[in-house]
Amino acid sequence: MVKKTNKTKKAVKKKTAKKVSKPKKKIIAKKIVKKTIQKKLVKKVAKKSLAKVKKKPVQTIKSSVKKVSEKYANAGPKDIRIVNIVVSTSLEHDIPLEKMAATLSNTEYNPEQFPGLVIRIKDPKTSALIFSSGKVVCTGARSIEKVEESIDRIIESLKKIGINITIKPKLNIQNIVASGSIGMDLNLNVLAMKLDNTEYEPEQFPGLVYKLMEAKATFLLFSNGKVVCTGTKSEAEVHAALDKLVETLKAIK
Repeated sequence: MVKKTNKTKKAVKKKTAKKVSKPKKKIIAKKIVKKTIQKKLVKKVAKKSLAKVKKKPVQTIKSSVKKVSEKYANAGPKDIRIVNIVVSTSLEHDIPLEKMAATLSNTEYNPEQFPGLVIRIKDPKTSALIFSSGKVVCTGARSIEKVEESIDRIIESLKKIGINITIKPKLNIQNIVASGSIGMDLNLNVLAMKLDNTEYEPEQFPGLVYKLMEAKATFLLFSNGKVVCTGTKSEAEVHAALDKLVETLKAIK
Protein backbone atom coordinates (compact mmCIF):
# COMPACT_ATOMS: atom_id res chain seq x y z
CA MET A 1 0.00 0.00 0.00
CA VAL A 2 2.89 2.31 0.72
CA LYS A 3 4.42 1.78 -2.76
CA LYS A 4 1.11 2.60 -4.43
CA THR A 5 0.77 5.80 -2.51
CA ASN A 6 4.32 6.85 -3.51
CA LYS A 7 3.49 6.14 -7.16
CA THR A 8 0.31 8.12 -6.94
CA LYS A 9 2.21 11.01 -5.33
CA LYS A 10 4.77 11.00 -8.16
CA ALA A 11 2.00 10.93 -10.76
CA VAL A 12 0.28 13.88 -9.14
CA LYS A 13 3.59 15.82 -9.06
CA LYS A 14 4.17 15.17 -12.79
CA LYS A 15 0.65 16.35 -13.65
CA THR A 16 1.02 19.52 -11.60
CA ALA A 17 4.48 20.17 -13.12
CA LYS A 18 2.96 19.84 -16.61
CA LYS A 19 0.18 22.26 -15.66
CA VAL A 20 2.70 24.80 -14.33
CA SER A 21 5.12 24.42 -17.24
CA LYS A 22 2.52 25.07 -19.95
CA PRO A 23 1.69 28.65 -18.95
CA LYS A 24 5.43 29.37 -18.36
CA LYS A 25 6.19 28.21 -21.89
CA LYS A 26 3.43 30.45 -23.23
CA ILE A 27 4.80 33.47 -21.35
CA ILE A 28 8.36 32.80 -22.62
CA ALA A 29 7.05 32.40 -26.17
CA LYS A 30 5.16 35.71 -25.91
CA LYS A 31 8.29 37.47 -24.64
CA ILE A 32 10.35 36.09 -27.56
CA VAL A 33 7.72 37.27 -30.08
CA LYS A 34 7.59 40.70 -28.41
CA LYS A 35 11.38 41.06 -28.55
CA THR A 36 11.52 40.09 -32.23
CA ILE A 37 8.78 42.61 -33.05
CA GLN A 38 10.65 45.31 -31.13
CA LYS A 39 13.89 44.49 -32.94
CA LYS A 40 12.13 44.71 -36.29
CA LEU A 41 10.62 48.11 -35.37
CA VAL A 42 13.99 49.43 -34.21
CA LYS A 43 15.58 48.31 -37.48
CA LYS A 44 12.84 50.04 -39.49
CA VAL A 45 13.22 53.29 -37.55
CA ALA A 46 17.01 53.13 -37.91
CA LYS A 47 16.72 52.58 -41.66
CA LYS A 48 14.33 55.53 -42.03
CA SER A 49 16.57 57.87 -40.02
CA LEU A 50 19.62 56.78 -42.00
CA ALA A 51 17.74 57.35 -45.24
CA LYS A 52 16.87 60.90 -44.11
CA VAL A 53 20.50 61.63 -43.24
CA LYS A 54 21.69 60.18 -46.56
CA LYS A 55 19.26 62.42 -48.44
CA LYS A 56 20.87 65.54 -46.93
CA PRO A 57 24.26 66.22 -48.44
CA VAL A 58 27.19 66.43 -46.06
CA GLN A 59 27.90 70.00 -47.15
CA THR A 60 24.48 71.24 -45.98
CA ILE A 61 24.95 69.58 -42.59
CA LYS A 62 28.38 71.19 -42.23
CA SER A 63 27.01 74.60 -43.24
CA SER A 64 24.14 74.38 -40.71
CA VAL A 65 26.57 73.46 -37.92
CA LYS A 66 28.81 76.34 -39.01
CA LYS A 67 25.88 78.79 -38.84
CA VAL A 68 24.97 77.71 -35.31
CA SER A 69 28.58 77.92 -34.10
CA GLU A 70 29.02 81.36 -35.72
CA LYS A 71 25.82 82.58 -34.03
CA TYR A 72 27.14 81.74 -30.56
CA ALA A 73 30.71 82.74 -31.37
CA ASN A 74 29.62 86.22 -32.47
CA ALA A 75 27.24 86.69 -29.54
CA GLY A 76 28.88 89.20 -27.26
CA PRO A 77 28.31 92.37 -25.25
CA LYS A 78 26.97 94.20 -28.34
CA ASP A 79 24.27 91.62 -28.95
CA ILE A 80 21.59 93.66 -27.22
CA ARG A 81 18.65 95.80 -28.35
CA ILE A 82 16.36 98.36 -26.77
CA VAL A 83 12.85 97.00 -26.22
CA ASN A 84 11.24 99.81 -24.24
CA ILE A 85 11.85 103.49 -23.47
CA VAL A 86 9.93 105.19 -20.67
CA VAL A 87 9.71 108.96 -21.20
CA SER A 88 7.98 111.70 -19.22
CA THR A 89 7.05 115.13 -20.52
CA SER A 90 4.63 118.02 -19.98
CA LEU A 91 2.22 119.54 -22.49
CA GLU A 92 2.02 122.65 -20.27
CA HIS A 93 -1.75 122.73 -20.60
CA ASP A 94 -4.66 121.46 -18.50
CA ILE A 95 -6.35 118.43 -20.05
CA PRO A 96 -10.09 117.65 -19.58
CA LEU A 97 -9.70 113.86 -19.13
CA GLU A 98 -13.44 113.13 -18.93
CA LYS A 99 -14.07 114.87 -22.25
CA MET A 100 -11.08 113.11 -23.79
CA ALA A 101 -12.33 109.69 -22.60
CA ALA A 102 -15.86 110.40 -23.94
CA THR A 103 -14.58 111.53 -27.36
CA LEU A 104 -11.69 109.16 -28.12
CA SER A 105 -12.22 105.40 -28.48
CA ASN A 106 -8.62 104.38 -27.75
CA THR A 107 -8.69 105.62 -24.14
CA GLU A 108 -9.36 104.21 -20.68
CA TYR A 109 -10.25 106.41 -17.73
CA ASN A 110 -11.34 105.32 -14.27
CA PRO A 111 -10.61 108.15 -11.80
CA GLU A 112 -11.83 106.09 -8.82
CA GLN A 113 -8.92 103.66 -9.31
CA PHE A 114 -6.26 105.87 -10.93
CA PRO A 115 -6.09 109.63 -11.63
CA GLY A 116 -4.52 109.27 -15.09
CA LEU A 117 -6.06 108.48 -18.46
CA VAL A 118 -4.55 105.68 -20.56
CA ILE A 119 -4.32 106.25 -24.29
CA ARG A 120 -3.18 103.49 -26.67
CA ILE A 121 -1.57 104.45 -29.96
CA LYS A 122 -1.53 101.98 -32.86
CA ASP A 123 1.26 103.53 -34.92
CA PRO A 124 3.80 103.55 -33.39
CA LYS A 125 2.56 100.88 -30.99
CA THR A 126 2.86 102.69 -27.64
CA SER A 127 0.83 103.62 -24.58
CA ALA A 128 0.73 106.83 -22.58
CA LEU A 129 -0.57 108.04 -19.25
CA ILE A 130 -2.07 111.53 -19.40
CA PHE A 131 -2.85 113.56 -16.28
CA SER A 132 -5.16 116.57 -15.96
CA SER A 133 -2.14 118.80 -15.27
CA GLY A 134 -0.76 118.04 -18.74
CA LYS A 135 1.90 115.58 -17.52
CA VAL A 136 2.45 112.62 -19.87
CA VAL A 137 4.33 109.33 -19.40
CA CYS A 138 4.93 107.44 -22.63
CA THR A 139 6.00 103.78 -22.72
CA GLY A 140 6.46 101.04 -25.32
CA ALA A 141 8.62 102.87 -27.88
CA ARG A 142 11.96 101.40 -28.97
CA SER A 143 13.59 104.64 -30.07
CA ILE A 144 13.39 108.36 -29.29
CA GLU A 145 12.02 108.95 -32.79
CA LYS A 146 9.07 106.67 -32.00
CA VAL A 147 8.52 108.50 -28.70
CA GLU A 148 8.34 111.82 -30.57
CA GLU A 149 5.86 110.33 -33.04
CA SER A 150 3.71 109.10 -30.14
CA ILE A 151 3.62 112.55 -28.51
CA ASP A 152 2.66 114.07 -31.88
CA ARG A 153 -0.25 111.57 -32.12
CA ILE A 154 -1.43 112.61 -28.64
CA ILE A 155 -1.30 116.32 -29.61
CA GLU A 156 -3.34 115.52 -32.76
CA SER A 157 -5.90 113.66 -30.64
CA LEU A 158 -6.22 116.63 -28.28
CA LYS A 159 -7.12 118.88 -31.23
CA LYS A 160 -10.33 116.83 -31.61
CA ILE A 161 -11.52 118.11 -28.22
CA GLY A 162 -10.41 121.69 -28.85
CA ILE A 163 -7.03 121.59 -27.05
CA ASN A 164 -4.20 123.15 -29.09
CA ILE A 165 -0.66 122.45 -27.88
CA THR A 166 1.67 125.05 -29.36
CA ILE A 167 4.89 124.10 -27.59
CA LYS A 168 7.30 121.30 -28.44
CA PRO A 169 7.34 119.13 -25.30
CA LYS A 170 10.74 118.37 -23.75
CA LEU A 171 11.37 114.65 -23.38
CA ASN A 172 12.90 113.27 -20.18
CA ILE A 173 14.06 109.66 -20.40
CA GLN A 174 13.19 107.90 -17.15
CA ASN A 175 14.24 104.37 -18.02
CA ILE A 176 15.50 102.23 -20.89
CA VAL A 177 14.88 98.49 -20.99
CA ALA A 178 17.16 96.41 -23.22
CA SER A 179 17.47 92.67 -23.78
CA GLY A 180 19.98 90.42 -25.49
CA SER A 181 22.70 87.86 -24.89
CA ILE A 182 26.25 87.93 -23.52
CA GLY A 183 27.19 84.72 -25.36
CA MET A 184 28.10 82.57 -22.36
CA ASP A 185 26.37 80.12 -20.04
CA LEU A 186 25.96 81.28 -16.46
CA ASN A 187 25.96 79.34 -13.21
CA LEU A 188 23.42 81.38 -11.28
CA ASN A 189 24.02 79.55 -7.99
CA VAL A 190 27.70 80.51 -8.08
CA LEU A 191 26.90 84.10 -9.08
CA ALA A 192 24.39 84.43 -6.24
CA MET A 193 27.12 83.42 -3.77
CA LYS A 194 30.02 85.42 -5.22
CA LEU A 195 28.31 88.65 -6.32
CA ASP A 196 26.95 91.37 -4.05
CA ASN A 197 23.53 92.98 -4.56
CA THR A 198 21.87 89.90 -6.01
CA GLU A 199 18.47 88.27 -5.58
CA TYR A 200 17.95 84.68 -6.67
CA GLU A 201 14.97 82.47 -5.83
CA PRO A 202 14.82 79.71 -8.48
CA GLU A 203 11.67 78.21 -6.92
CA GLN A 204 9.76 81.39 -7.77
CA PHE A 205 11.59 82.71 -10.88
CA PRO A 206 14.42 81.25 -13.03
CA GLY A 207 16.35 84.55 -13.37
CA LEU A 208 18.88 86.20 -11.08
CA VAL A 209 18.55 89.93 -10.31
CA TYR A 210 21.90 91.73 -10.14
CA LYS A 211 22.28 95.43 -9.33
CA LEU A 212 25.46 96.76 -10.92
CA MET A 213 26.16 99.81 -8.77
CA GLU A 214 29.06 101.14 -10.89
CA ALA A 215 26.83 101.47 -13.95
CA LYS A 216 23.61 102.30 -12.04
CA ALA A 217 21.89 99.48 -13.89
CA THR A 218 19.92 96.41 -12.86
CA PHE A 219 20.31 93.15 -14.76
CA LEU A 220 18.12 90.09 -14.99
CA LEU A 221 20.42 87.16 -15.77
CA PHE A 222 19.46 83.71 -17.08
CA SER A 223 21.53 80.53 -17.16
CA ASN A 224 21.63 80.44 -21.00
CA GLY A 225 23.33 83.87 -21.15
CA LYS A 226 20.20 85.90 -21.91
CA VAL A 227 20.06 89.23 -20.09
CA VAL A 228 17.61 92.07 -19.51
CA CYS A 229 19.04 95.47 -18.57
CA THR A 230 17.03 98.25 -16.92
CA GLY A 231 17.76 101.52 -15.14
CA THR A 232 19.86 103.22 -17.81
CA LYS A 233 18.85 106.46 -19.53
CA SER A 234 20.67 106.26 -22.88
CA GLU A 235 21.81 103.66 -25.41
CA ALA A 236 25.45 104.48 -24.60
CA GLU A 237 24.77 103.72 -20.92
CA VAL A 238 23.20 100.38 -21.89
CA HIS A 239 26.33 99.25 -23.75
CA ALA A 240 28.65 100.59 -21.05
CA ALA A 241 26.70 98.71 -18.37
CA LEU A 242 26.77 95.50 -20.43
CA ASP A 243 30.53 95.79 -20.98
CA LYS A 244 30.99 96.21 -17.23
CA LEU A 245 28.77 93.19 -16.57
CA VAL A 246 30.78 90.96 -18.91
CA GLU A 247 34.01 92.15 -17.31
CA THR A 248 32.65 91.35 -13.83
CA LEU A 249 31.42 87.89 -14.86
CA LYS A 250 34.71 86.95 -16.52
CA ALA A 251 36.59 87.88 -13.33
CA ILE A 252 34.60 85.30 -11.33
CA LYS A 253 36.29 81.89 -11.14
